[in-house]
Amino acid sequence: MTTAGLDLTSDLRELAAFAGDDAALEDLFRRGLDGLARVAPYDLATVFLLEGGRLVARAARGPLADARVKSHSLSLADFPSLREALETRRARAFTENDHSHGDGDPFDGVLDLPHGHSCMVAPLYVGDRALGLLTLDRAVCEPYAKPVVDLVEVYAQLLATAIRSAEQRTAMARLHDQDHEHAKLLEEQLGGAADVLETSQSPAMREVARRARQVAETDTPVLLLGETGTGKERLARAIHGWSRRAEQPFVAINCAAIPGGLLESELFGHLKGAFTGATRDRPGRFQMANGGTLFLDEIGELPIDLQPKLLRALQEGRFEPVGGDRTVKADVRILSATHVDLDRALRERRFREDLYYRLSVFPLRLPPLRERLADLPRLVEALFAEQTRRTGRRGMKVTAEGLAKLAAHAWPGNLRELGNVLERATILAATNRLGPEVLDLPAAEAGATRPRSDAAAKPFAMATLEQVEREHIARVLQATGGRVYGPHGAARILGVPPSTLQSRMKKLDLKRAPETHA
Repeated sequence: MTTAGLDLTSDLRELAAFAGDDAALEDLFRRGLDGLARVAPYDLATVFLLEGGRLVARAARGPLADARVKSHSLSLADFPSLREALETRRARAFTENDHSHGDGDPFDGVLDLPHGHSCMVAPLYVGDRALGLLTLDRAVCEPYAKPVVDLVEVYAQLLATAIRSAEQRTAMARLHDQDHEHAKLLEEQLGGAADVLETSQSPAMREVARRARQVAETDTPVLLLGETGTGKERLARAIHGWSRRAEQPFVAINCAAIPGGLLESELFGHLKGAFTGATRDRPGRFQMANGGTLFLDEIGELPIDLQPKLLRALQEGRFEPVGGDRTVKADVRILSATHVDLDRALRERRFREDLYYRLSVFPLRLPPLRERLADLPRLVEALFAEQTRRTGRRGMKVTAEGLAKLAAHAWPGNLRELGNVLERATILAATNRLGPEVLDLPAAEAGATRPRSDAAAKPFAMATLEQVEREHIARVLQATGGRVYGPHGAARILGVPPSTLQSRMKKLDLKRAPETHA
């Protein structure tokens, strides 16, 4: 093999490695053409890429590469010889007679090259897709030798592969950036949560936020507990946003929403042919969350036969995709959530003890909405902001009377139910002021979980108007933490002046509970 051949072999190896690098496309052209110069000398090397029916110059190297060349383009219809090179996928060196009796030189009117100068074209192809052409020109009248033409043809194939790879990386990076921005927007919307958490009027909620802040700085697994709809995913997103992994993916999966037979594939991915319908390799949620956070919602519903595989993935940070025997690693921080009574599930052997202890290193229990009614005004604002994109309604407000009606409800569905009520009212309301008449709340059900006083538990016919008034004011005072004054005080919610409220409290012998502060 000649020295030139050895140089080409080295250049091809370097270009192959470069095809997997993250360098820009322009650097790829520069390095590719500079390497080619050592085995196929040229005064001008040009990369033309196909754009519709035209070849547009994207890069040029060599002494003759000037601004005119770099802005040059050709119509394929005017150059049958170039179209033939693309169709046959073979490189071709032109002789001094080809341009005279053919379709002319591609650089006629751009460069003053001598008649019969050395000229070669090589197609850039990947699979069935034609990307364009690589052209080489010299100012001397000496045709390129056949072995050199063959080597350049191989080089052009690898260059085309590198170009396609770079295009795909650019597209993937753009999609990643779009997904990242969308995820950040979603986290801001869903987690407007974080602000409400830390400024909650509920001491229990503030304590949850404080502990969540502390554990967010670690990679410790967190188990979020609480009734359905209490905002466990919102808290999970807040923990992710407070962590050192905040710029990495947050991936969520609901273990109760996916059939058991498909859940393993969703978690760990699968290989092509692993099962009927597996037409391609597909990464699982662990791989998608690599470097970031994986949120396993409704973990209490995880099938028992899948629990050992999840335990291994958590313990070792590795797993096998369905249908494969190759171990895959993933660096993932685990957050999980459930409303299931896991103690009972353990006793009934529906949940493994070893997995439970692996997940519940740091449990956090979210209080239900009925225990944090003082946060109603802030939660209503946050939910309105989240729903704006779906409803198209801005500036929505709930009147004081409307808030009083909301505060009197038991909220068995917690934040999810509150969001549904507000969105439904937003759609039905003629104005941006939502009063009690548009807040469609279900009638209280027997056995509701909200604790009630003896007076409230009595049949309505046995309660006097004064008893009903006293109980209602007491509930609103409890919801506001004893606060009478201010935008979130009981007087504003009840729609009466503070002096009037205090007068009614005195008459009803209703003592004011001590105020709680953020």
